[in-house]
Amino acid sequence: MLYNININKMNQLMEENKTAKQIISQLLENHHTAISTIAHEIRNPLTLVSSSLQVMQIQHPEVKEFPHWKQTLDDVEFMRQLLEELSTFNNGNVLHYSVFSIEKLLKNIAVSFAISLEEKNGAVKLTSSIPSTLGEITGDKIKLEEVFFNLLKNASDAVGTTGNITLTASRRNDTLTVLIQDDGCGIPSEHLESIFEPFKTYKTGGTGLGLALSRRIIESHNGSISVSSQPGKGSTFTIKLPV
Repeated sequence: MLYNININKMNQLMEENKTAKQIISQLLENHHTAISTIAHEIRNPLTLVSSSLQVMQIQHPEVKEFPHWKQTLDDVEFMRQLLEELSTFNNGNVLHYSVFSIEKLLKNIAVSFAISLEEKNGAVKLTSSIPSTLGEITGDKIKLEEVFFNLLKNASDAVGTTGNITLTASRRNDTLTVLIQDDGCGIPSEHLESIFEPFKTYKTGGTGLGLALSRRIIESHNGSISVSSQPGKGSTFTIKLPV
């Protein structure tokens, strides 16, 4: 499958061989078109099913007491979410470049996420360390925001209602390093090698595309993402990006 190809190696091959670049580019375009078409064709009837179920519930409130009714609604919503994430994953390596302050981006993310934690009325604390010496970065601002928010949300899920999350950024020479740490449930060692694979999830209700998309976006920026974890002690996700 195309998603098992290392993006950095593929880009290197495309730079070294013009014929390979043409072939790979066409394969990727056909692949993306096929995925987008399938997602679109499924989304349309699924939207009709969802609308019909909502109308039924409005007209006949008693259906809420029927066995499996709520599960049916949840399943439809899960499929909708899966299609949304599949479409996003499919376009994860299509970047819209701009030059922006990584310090400002990370500080805005930290503030927004801290507010979301307060709204949950839990005892989860976010601590951030974002120096003013990070400089600017050239990349897709929206997609990088998505990566950082996704990792912070995963950290929140890991700690539950009580715990600590840390967002740390640093720059050394031409490399930006961002650490997202939590003291939550941790990840079993046997799962660490596969958590970045598409459709691999060990979280209830997860689609298995969040971390796969994060890796695709980071590698499309010629960066890397890795994780270290101990069950019961927490996890650390490390992102490295060229600046």
